[in-house]
Amino acid sequence: MSKLPTTTRRCTNLLLAYIADNVAVGEALPTEVKMTEVGQGSRTAIRSTLAYFIERGLIAGMKERQLLRKPRDDDWFDVSELHSGTERLQQVLMERIYQRDLPPGAEFSEAELSRASGVSTIAVREFLIGFSRHGLIEKKPRGGWRLCAFDPSFAQELGEVREMFELKAIERVAALPPDHEAFDRLAELLARHEALGAAPAASHADFPPLDREFHTFLIGLLDNRFANSLNDAVSLVFHYHYQWDKRDELPRNQYAVQEHVAILRALVARDVPAALAAMRTHLQSSRSTMLDALRLREIRQHAG
Repeated sequence: MSKLPTTTRRCTNLLLAYIADNVAVGEALPTEVKMTEVGQGSRTAIRSTLAYFIERGLIAGMKERQLLRKPRDDDWFDVSELHSGTERLQQVLMERIYQRDLPPGAEFSEAELSRASGVSTIAVREFLIGFSRHGLIEKKPRGGWRLCAFDPSFAQELGEVREMFELKAIERVAALPPDHEAFDRLAELLARHEALGAAPAASHADFPPLDREFHTFLIGLLDNRFANSLNDAVSLVFHYHYQWDKRDELPRNQYAVQEHVAILRALVARDVPAALAAMRTHLQSSRSTMLDALRLREIRQHAG
């Protein structure tokens, strides 16, 4: 069997964990809809996972899905395999920014990112060169890289372009057939947001990754290389950078979760006008938070 995509391997691990805890030998696996929910993947990913289960001797066939044996340790994919080189680089860079290891103006080297991400320096260089076109990082004349400081003008421009793409993504939902796999994914995202919204306030510290996942999924519906490229910049600026301002972080996250819920409920109901209105409200809130954080940073810099 050819190597499975990262998203499918991640889906497979989630389903293996579910089967280990909930399905006895001889019992049938859950329905395909349930598996998309558990595995947090598309129906295509689920079918690839089922083919993997057949190959591993967990089930006999696509139609006869009775469990033949319990999962073994070697059925799972290694966690280190679940992230592509680019994903690991983005994660390392964004986590360092989020944790304040890289404040605006900070310098870093390709070797640092290579060691932290386990990706070759050649791959790191290619990633940084491509990422630098957004104006968020820049190459130093004598080697190394610098994280650029962001100003309100940059945030405004990026926010305007972001709004065009994300509103277009919502309009794209209206054109999808009722059985499109996107609606399973939207329902799954809605369930996770509602669960987080009902959780204690401290749990909302877990919101940033879900925030990025939500917006990345919507942008992905456009199947547009320019929109996907923009999403990298949006993730860095809106989903991480503005959170350096830790004032009222949990209440802000709680509010943003509810804004996401409003968007997702409208999309699941195929109420596109309501989804567009909810998205405009959310993008305006996000932009205002970003601009407030930038202004506060400038005040602190001048005061210091």
